[in-house]
Amino acid sequence: MRYRITFVAGLAVGYVLGARAGKARYEQIARTARRIADSPAVQETAGLVGAQVSNATKTVWTKINERVPVTSLRDFLARPTPEEEAEVRRTELNGRALGDEYH
Repeated sequence: MRYRITFVAGLAVGYVLGARAGKARYEQIARTARRIADSPAVQETAGLVGAQVSNATKTVWTKINERVPVTSLRDFLARPTPEEEAEVRRTELNGRALGDEYH
């Protein structure tokens, strides 16, 4: 509860200070942000970062698909767990059909 009160008080102080700054200060901040975002250096850097992220995503996706070739969620959920695989092998070695142990 104490943290909620602190949070709400922080919001109130921020609102009051923001209201005092007024629209002129908001416009100044907005102009500066637009000027920075539109600068060629920032645009170039954003393009490079976007390309690197895209390449990294493709690499990770390829590696995941090599190790876990799942074509759908149904395929993934249909795969037996290691414990289930061990049980299947054990019952096949004992010559029993699956489900016979309950009858």
